[in-house]
Amino acid sequence: MTSAPAGTVPARPAPAPADTAPVPTRHRAAQARGARMGRPLRVFGRVRQVDESLLRSIGEGYLRIDEPGARLAAAFRAKGEDRVTHDQLRRALAGDLEGAPPALRNLLDLVSTTPDWVDWDLLEEGARVYRTFGRNAGDVLLQLSLIGGYRFGGPTDLLVATGGLTGETTVRRLAETQHWTIAVSQPGAMRPGALGWRLTVHVRLMHAIVNQRFSEGDRWDTGHWGAPINQTDQAATLGLFSGALLLGVRALGVPVSKDESRAVMHLWRYIGWLLGVDEAWLFDTEREQHHFNYHVLLSQDDITDAGRRLTQSIVDAQPHLHYRRFARFHRWYAPRRLLSMLRPFLGTASMRELGLPLRLPWATVNALVGNAVRYRVLGRTERGRRHIDTWSARYRDEQLYRYFGDGVPDVGAL
Repeated sequence: MTSAPAGTVPARPAPAPADTAPVPTRHRAAQARGARMGRPLRVFGRVRQVDESLLRSIGEGYLRIDEPGARLAAAFRAKGEDRVTHDQLRRALAGDLEGAPPALRNLLDLVSTTPDWVDWDLLEEGARVYRTFGRNAGDVLLQLSLIGGYRFGGPTDLLVATGGLTGETTVRRLAETQHWTIAVSQPGAMRPGALGWRLTVHVRLMHAIVNQRFSEGDRWDTGHWGAPINQTDQAATLGLFSGALLLGVRALGVPVSKDESRAVMHLWRYIGWLLGVDEAWLFDTEREQHHFNYHVLLSQDDITDAGRRLTQSIVDAQPHLHYRRFARFHRWYAPRRLLSMLRPFLGTASMRELGLPLRLPWATVNALVGNAVRYRVLGRTERGRRHIDTWSARYRDEQLYRYFGDGVPDVGAL
């Protein structure tokens, strides 16, 4: 990595002709609001001044897409021998490329060739650390990463347009995301051909297909929002699963060392590469990620009604999940716990913007106390660390049951 003077972070903007490339009108449409929300990131990323070159690159990234994924998505609608079928994709993900059309073979060859920078030992350590976060990871990803991301227009409007997280599909879409995040953190899961790897490539293609369909005709306002699924939004989402996750679990009292942080970042860097995120926006360190995330906040547009609808749909879905024991209590408790934890993560202003009632943060206090005992007392001994592993594994199993019931975990169909 290119060295930089002390106290600065290399911008690493994606290559583009900054003086000629267009940007959509959403870019920097609510910069003052983003700066207010990003104050913690400015501190953790040690951002002393706005990097205009990086901001310009982020704006241009709204119009750039995953080109290899787009070519494969187009091949599903091609004619003749270039056409790709779902059966061919299924067999290719299982390692059988016999008779695969060029677009399918090219993408599978690409994702099967592991980059030189991947350190498998470090990646496995990142997965192990991620697993030890247990329920804390689930809370942060739902509350800070997912619902926190609903405070900005663009991806939220696309989700509503696809029906992805509203009405009856809410639980199913949340379940698919839960299954994927759990799968990618299992031992050996990100080796080429393993479950987490296959699901990640599947998600990449699902994004490419949605992008293609909404780019046609006048279904999407590209001039304002950029491409439906674009490089900037994908890189920003990846930052919510890595940098924002690490900030969030620390806020809940989970200690994360510098080495553990680097390992988790390495795991998500490889996941981002598989998803087709520009390598210039795949970061080794938390500080680099926070620096980038802060500039993404400056680039965002304001909240839209889609964000409010999506958030309310998630809160409303909590009583409809599956509970093995004390179901009546959990249906009452789950939405109240969610609202209680959202307030410290999002703040009063964002809660009001999303149309959510304000609740005392009793659930966050409970989490802080529990994590202090679990990680700072029990975690000092080998037996205590085994307890954390058991607790985390039990949580993962319970989460899959909560969202899928007795069904088979899966990700979205193509």
